[in-house]
Amino acid sequence: MIDVTKDIDNISIDIELVYNAVRITLEAHNLDHCEVSVLLTNDKRITELNRDYRGIDSPTDVLAFAMHDDEESRHLNPDILGDIVISLDTAKRQADTASHSFNKEVVVLTIHGILHLIGYDHQTDEEAKKMFEKQDYLIECIQYI
Repeated sequence: MIDVTKDIDNISIDIELVYNAVRITLEAHNLDHCEVSVLLTNDKRITELNRDYRGIDSPTDVLAFAMHDDEESRHLNPDILGDIVISLDTAKRQADTASHSFNKEVVVLTIHGILHLIGYDHQTDEEAKKMFEKQDYLIECIQYI
């Protein structure tokens, strides 16, 4: 199950793009039976979450809250991967900086967040190479831009 919620009205986004990005990313990892929720929000809300959960009092583009990020949580329902939160305000700024569409930026952030839920990371050069190669491949799989 994929649940996408948008809690702001001042920015328009095609929710189907987000669904497709989640679906394609999950299918590529044989996880299409898994549950993921996505919250599309603004800088104010993501700053609150970033501060509360990471100790960083500033906005970020995407946060991933994996359900199975430690040994104890691995005993919970394995089909629930977790939640991602995307700031549409930050996505708009990043799209402008990258000179691509807002829709593409939201798809990039969605895929990036889902990859974190699955277990990808970019703390080392090797991890980053693997994660961003997978991310780029999945972006190419989505017909929207």
